[in-house]
Amino acid sequence: MSGDTGGIEGEVVRRGDAAYDSTWSAMLWNELRPQRFPDLIVRVASDRDVPAAVRLARAEGHRIALRSHGHSWCGSPLRDGGMLIDLSALDAYELDPASRTATVQPALSGREFVAALAPHGLAFPGGHCGPVALGGYLLSGGLGWNSGALGPAAASVRAVEVVTADGSTLTCGEDENPDLFWAARGAGPGFFAVATRFHVSLYDLPTAIAETSYTFPLADVEPVTRWAVGAAERLPANVEASFMLATASSDVTTATPRPKVISFTGTAFARTHEEALRCLEPLRDCPLADRALSRTVDRPRTFEDLYDASAAFWAPGYRNAVDTLWSDTGYETLLPALAATVAAAPSERSLVLAPLWPVSRDRTLSRGMAFPVLGETYLAPFASWGDPAEDAANTRWVRDVMRVVEPYGTGHYIAEADLTADPARARRSYAPDGWERLRALKSVYDPENVFHTYLTP
Repeated sequence: MSGDTGGIEGEVVRRGDAAYDSTWSAMLWNELRPQRFPDLIVRVASDRDVPAAVRLARAEGHRIALRSHGHSWCGSPLRDGGMLIDLSALDAYELDPASRTATVQPALSGREFVAALAPHGLAFPGGHCGPVALGGYLLSGGLGWNSGALGPAAASVRAVEVVTADGSTLTCGEDENPDLFWAARGAGPGFFAVATRFHVSLYDLPTAIAETSYTFPLADVEPVTRWAVGAAERLPANVEASFMLATASSDVTTATPRPKVISFTGTAFARTHEEALRCLEPLRDCPLADRALSRTVDRPRTFEDLYDASAAFWAPGYRNAVDTLWSDTGYETLLPALAATVAAAPSERSLVLAPLWPVSRDRTLSRGMAFPVLGETYLAPFASWGDPAEDAANTRWVRDVMRVVEPYGTGHYIAEADLTADPARARRSYAPDGWERLRALKSVYDPENVFHTYLTP
């Protein structure tokens, strides 16, 4: 550590310090780390350090980027020059079971929060990837467990405590700094303040979770998609349903190489096992079942099971590239169009995820926030590989998937969009009026452009 620390209790690491390389390397979960280097990294010890870090940045003329836990796929926290404020020490929470509310700090992971709530019979729509911190997740809108019933996670945010570009500490909510509150629920990596605490509403814990899943050869993508889309129309909102185009797991086949498959899964979040089974009834009788490579019906699950399954797909230690697409075109058109590209994926770990109604069919749950629902269908290609020599091939595969479906696209989801793919990625992650409102609010709350805005190529 060298130079003035501005009274910061945490660690201040400047480029050239002995600790810089190891500190920089720890800033992203993804092993595919962009070669962008901030001038200094401030690892705050408490929320008291945040205003001090902002003042230090202003005094030295640095623009600020932010990191909650480093799960950004395209590496938004890493920018060339300026200051990176690392909030990973801010992982506390306070629960009030009587009022069904909680206060959480940005680095608390979704899996940790869900586990802390369960003994109180409470739940929250945490992200599907357990290590994802609540800060970036909530700022981006938050597509998580049981969102069909509860809406985007940001809909459960009641207030946000922030540090603004001038170092002031504000609370924003529906009645206090409402414009900033609107932006804090959806602006994602372009948010023009530091969120240090979120006040959230909680829900009854789904004490019975059940899952029905089918896996078919990818060659059956057309009839499988037609059946599943029709069946999903009869599922209640508390059933999360999704397609996955991927390599068959070792549980499905021992063939080498393992074939590409299409799977369809419905997960019911209910109060009793009997209720969960009723919710999954539309998936119980599949006319294509005799062609399935595997079939699991009404399997009891827990949140721990769901997080463990997710961790197998997005394990640490791998290099990853991701993008997203909203569309108004049906999966009956989109998924067959992708079959050949999925079959040609250079890594057997890569996949395309296509959740049905990833937010909720009830669009009122997404009102009053910057986060938008930009289409009726949603796709996310994920490339995952281990060898740095395969970086170009796997990154190109994600771009190839997107080229196939982008003619059908209506926008992107800011949390997982590849902002390095195209200068319009960030703008196209919002409705036109929402984008203009975000730009106008940044000019009000951050007129000197202290905070980095959205990453671009």
